[in-house]
Amino acid sequence: MSSISRRIGWTLVGTSLLLHIFTVYCFARQPDRFAAFTVMPIWLWGGFGLLLSSAAFYFLRASLSLIMTAVWAVTLLVGADEARVLANLGKSPPLTGLAEPFKGHPVVRVLTLNCAYFKYGNPARDIAAWQPDIVLLQDILPHQVHQIADVLYNREGDYRAYITNGVVTRWKIQREIRNPSQDDQQVAILLPGKGEIEVVNVHLTTAATDLSLWRKSAWIKHRDSRLVRQKELSLTQQILEQTTRFPNTPTLFGGDFNAPASDIVHRQLALDFEDAFATAGTGWGNTYHRRFPILRIDHIYATRHFTPVRCRAVTTRDSDHRMVVADFLVK
Repeated sequence: MSSISRRIGWTLVGTSLLLHIFTVYCFARQPDRFAAFTVMPIWLWGGFGLLLSSAAFYFLRASLSLIMTAVWAVTLLVGADEARVLANLGKSPPLTGLAEPFKGHPVVRVLTLNCAYFKYGNPARDIAAWQPDIVLLQDILPHQVHQIADVLYNREGDYRAYITNGVVTRWKIQREIRNPSQDDQQVAILLPGKGEIEVVNVHLTTAATDLSLWRKSAWIKHRDSRLVRQKELSLTQQILEQTTRFPNTPTLFGGDFNAPASDIVHRQLALDFEDAFATAGTGWGNTYHRRFPILRIDHIYATRHFTPVRCRAVTTRDSDHRMVVADFLVK
């Protein structure tokens, strides 16, 4: 083996190792200054790392390059959000039509969808196919919320529209609390036989999209964008806590977070809420973009008063997002 081949091989192994250390640090600690790095899925950076370590074996023929490849493989298996569904093998997905009982007990079906202002069409029929009990809608106008409510419940349901958000349900909405500084909304729904539950519908600030990572300005944009979403979510949580007996109030919390599942903004909910897809999800859970979904930015969370039993992401041609459908047992 020539000295040039060895040099190239060791350089590739070293680069892969450094990338691995940096990747693990960024995704584990989620520092705001590196938000531009973690906005992309961990498997993207893992792909680069695997490519480097595999190429290193070609030049170096050393076991170290194979070990580095194995380390990356384990990291992706543990760290990738898409790998979480492996723990849910054997669980059944929700099916179209009326939600089937779970082990003899009735369930509540919740659906969330960013409607893109009907730019791609009216998704009412696609939503109606799942016969949801509660629907959270984002990027939608008040008259469009009304249209969906009419299609779903034949004018017998209830709904509330606020700026570009909407909540639609087959049951009675008792009250609505609006976030004064953003279009997040909170409603109390009377669940037959169970009493009131709180439902929070969020749409956080759109993430920065500048991926020219060689420019300092791109890193600043991603950092500032994340900080805005953290503040928005904190305010929505404060309103929930100030207007209910939370965390003792049964609460569903969902919508378009504009942040991938690994983002630190979701950790703000981790103490009191459970991610329906992480717990009961099946299939490919990423929701954006519809044509090539690489990010799971649409979520449904629930407090301990609910048990997620089924969840999946479903494609509709009438939005650039995929919708999330989740079935819950009410304790």
